[in-house]
Amino acid sequence: MTKPVIRIGLIGHQFMGVAHSNAYRNAGMWYDLPAKIEMKCVCAKDSEENLRLFAERYGWKEIETDWKKLVARDDIDLISVATPGFLHKEMVLEAAENGKHILCEKPLANSYSDALEMLAAVQDKKIKHACGFSYRFTPATALAKKLIADGRLGQIYHVHARYAQDWMVDPTAPMVWRLKKELCGSGSLGDICSHSIDMSRFMTGGEIVSLVSQLKTLVKKRPVSSDPSSPMDDVTVDDVAQVLCEYDNGATGCFEATRFAGGRKNHNCIEINGSLGSLYWDFEDQNYLQFCDRSLSPEVQGFAKINATADFHPYGGGPWPQGHGIGYADTFVLEIAHFVSAIAQDTEYAPSFVDGVKCQQILDAIERSFNERQWIHI
Repeated sequence: MTKPVIRIGLIGHQFMGVAHSNAYRNAGMWYDLPAKIEMKCVCAKDSEENLRLFAERYGWKEIETDWKKLVARDDIDLISVATPGFLHKEMVLEAAENGKHILCEKPLANSYSDALEMLAAVQDKKIKHACGFSYRFTPATALAKKLIADGRLGQIYHVHARYAQDWMVDPTAPMVWRLKKELCGSGSLGDICSHSIDMSRFMTGGEIVSLVSQLKTLVKKRPVSSDPSSPMDDVTVDDVAQVLCEYDNGATGCFEATRFAGGRKNHNCIEINGSLGSLYWDFEDQNYLQFCDRSLSPEVQGFAKINATADFHPYGGGPWPQGHGIGYADTFVLEIAHFVSAIAQDTEYAPSFVDGVKCQQILDAIERSFNERQWIHI
């Protein structure tokens, strides 16, 4: 039987554009998908020469500099949006209007109202939609979700998540778009805490119902460029976000996100404690899940380090033989494999825009809590 072909149009060719390109190129090679992937066209606001170099390097057949032309093409089935947050809404709405399936990077939008509008658009057109919470596709996090769903942790008491990086810790580091609110919506909050929020929802199945927060800008001005004589510009987003919250099952939560933690490169970690046990995961050791089973006798209780890369683990532990591990890029390959399969087989997919909206609702509540200096009930 001939497999259908899903033709891809990518918007964006920087960091996320590279991650998406690698995933589309390799998903069909590593997994037996129900459809073939054709990397039809990459689009970005750049010179044609630079775009051609990108297309040749990462496997795109054609280039385009006008995204509106790309989303209107009849020979494109799926639009991948890998651009800064302020561009997401317009691109998604127009792609939906043209009946394209859409994968949009997180956070879905720069505001809750925009995210709701984007969700309504894809639901109205009955197209498949994905929000890029790629860390869900780490076998260890999926194993954590399974253990919790199977009742191995019992009643959930605490969720503690910290996402720490250090790429902005130098106060002389120059301005980037991620430091301007009008472009990115928020700082460490939307950039990395959004992953922690989604991970807590994914693992526990619980929803945050109330919260209080602190947001702080640690370096308020930065040079526009690396030139020693560069003028200074205002940083208009948070450098650190801290949140206390309560879940609908009565559990408590504690979140921190910062890009000022010297020595932390991508310390995306989460610990969940329950009446019967606990688990801990850190992306910097992503192939392992630490699990404490309190049903064991006291002399052997403690955190066992589980290598989650065997065939019997979620996602088959990845595409390699057990123990060989997977990396950051592999999570995107799994994400694309699952999304393309959902399109070809007309099945439900998660994380979808529904999850993006849920996350954005919480992000907006966190900002409102800080601005109003009070607990917010969701």
